[in-house]
Amino acid sequence: MPSEFYVVATPIGNLADITLRAIEILKTVDCIACEDTRVTKILAQKYGITAKLFDCHKFNEKERSEKILSLLTQGKKIALVSDAGTPLISDPGSVLIETLIKNNIKIIAIPGVCAVTAFLSQIPRKSEDFAFIGFIPRNNKQQIEILNKFKHTNCIFYESPNRLISTLENLSLNYGNDLKIAVARELTKVFEEVKINSVQNIIEYYQKNPLKGEIAVMVFEHNTIQDDNEIIEKIKLLKEENYSAKDISIIISKLYGINKNKVYKLALN
Repeated sequence: MPSEFYVVATPIGNLADITLRAIEILKTVDCIACEDTRVTKILAQKYGITAKLFDCHKFNEKERSEKILSLLTQGKKIALVSDAGTPLISDPGSVLIETLIKNNIKIIAIPGVCAVTAFLSQIPRKSEDFAFIGFIPRNNKQQIEILNKFKHTNCIFYESPNRLISTLENLSLNYGNDLKIAVARELTKVFEEVKINSVQNIIEYYQKNPLKGEIAVMVFEHNTIQDDNEIIEKIKLLKEENYSAKDISIIISKLYGINKNKVYKLALN
């Protein structure tokens, strides 16, 4: 019999958010590789799924890849699920999928819920562009280095409740209190909440209200200049187009919120 391997999206909170096709596949496979069997067992019991469950997470993924490959070569049907959402989207699975592809195993995706797209569907944006960086680093400097790479597009990341305020304070320090962001927590669950406001207002809100559950954050696209060297680069570009120092100071001041006199002095020099 031909082997079959499925990557199956599962609910991110509300167990009703699972597709009919996902239930059908999980009922017909021989085994399900789970990030945590205890979590998947709850879903399996609700929908009468009786396939054998075994763990496959970031700490044993390489070892499990060999086991799964062996089962597939025996003609078994296997599905991969994460605790919530779509595998490989800030979840384990990349090592396993790479192994299977190298061995010419066909990968079949069973699409469904993903926290990133669920979040985006509630946020009005000027453009469709976005960058997803997974869980943001804990280090403040690394956070800003990554966000600077994507400052001209909408940037989404995950964060834990106990670190959210610290991360937002770092954003406020580097990009200003008026930086526009969106924060979502407990998506699809009873206490789901999405806030869109300035970073300072959201910090104040969560300083007064308890933070629990999974957190997703979006930093809206914004133009920022971090130091004088960046200002000088902008001045050079405008001078090449024959703009005067006065015009350059007005343009850059309006675009980036920088003091006009400072820009004018740099332009003269």
